[in-house]
Amino acid sequence: MSIHKRSISAVASSTPQDGSDNKSSFQGGESFFRSVLASMETVYLNRNPTAKAVLELVRSVEEDRICYDHFAFRTLGVNGYGIDSMASFFLDFGYTPREELRFPAKKLRALWFSPPKNVIHEGGSGIDGPLPRVFISELLVDQMSPETQEIIRKYIEASGSGNKHAALASALGSLTWEKPLYSEFQQLARESEYAAWTLVNGYALNHVTISTHQLKSHLKSIKTLDHFIEENGFKLNSEGGILKVSPDGLLLQSSTVADSTPFTFSDGATEVVPCSYIEFAERLVLPQYDNLPEEEVKEYHRRDGFEVGNADKIFESTYKEQLTRKVA
Repeated sequence: MSIHKRSISAVASSTPQDGSDNKSSFQGGESFFRSVLASMETVYLNRNPTAKAVLELVRSVEEDRICYDHFAFRTLGVNGYGIDSMASFFLDFGYTPREELRFPAKKLRALWFSPPKNVIHEGGSGIDGPLPRVFISELLVDQMSPETQEIIRKYIEASGSGNKHAALASALGSLTWEKPLYSEFQQLARESEYAAWTLVNGYALNHVTISTHQLKSHLKSIKTLDHFIEENGFKLNSEGGILKVSPDGLLLQSSTVADSTPFTFSDGATEVVPCSYIEFAERLVLPQYDNLPEEEVKEYHRRDGFEVGNADKIFESTYKEQLTRKVA
């Protein structure tokens, strides 16, 4: 493990969950940083018509503004291509590592990062609004079968120093390794749909998340928003129920099912593969702030962080079972 990666883990394990001592400040050029996020978003919207349509639909209601709760990325946890490869870009601009989450059944781990505290864009929308949290997961490659490990390592090794350019790859919509054989994609998909997704999508944005409680219209209730999305013909991830609720009842999440797109493999085979999806999150006010008037409630008064149980089900928004599910 690199010194850089150890430092991420150390800071994450020592940072209080409420973020009260998070004194991080924005470092470097904010306009440049936002332009990179905008390029990532553009690639994401061009590949995922559902996400683009949903954002336009929500914005159309009372000309509402969009605030992003978080951006999520998937990585391959081997030889420096895991969480650290994408995290380095956000750390360089003042993000702070927070809690680690583990998903033993899926052989994944994740770490989330909070944005710098001194960047407030009260009136901005989307990329020009409040900076999003960042959620980065990685496949624990060493726990996979020898066949799957061999395939992943083959492309990682041929990529050279591609892990140093994760943010650039995401902003360009490019893989840092060569396109795989279709048979290799199938092998990974049989064992881990997460692994197969990452092999063909690389560092592309896995999803963005609309912060529903920051909406101004009646859609600020996630239950109302979910109903609105379904009424307009979009399919939501039903794994574990449409609405995923944390044990404390303060973090509510849902998501669409991922779009699919034709992908031409290195052997010339063209097959449809899953792309990305859009998520919705409502963070309720923490019990100690229940008496605050609504107009005084800020984001730091609300439930922060992520929940293993919720995230575990959200991962499956790109899984075949959800993609092929018929709407009742």
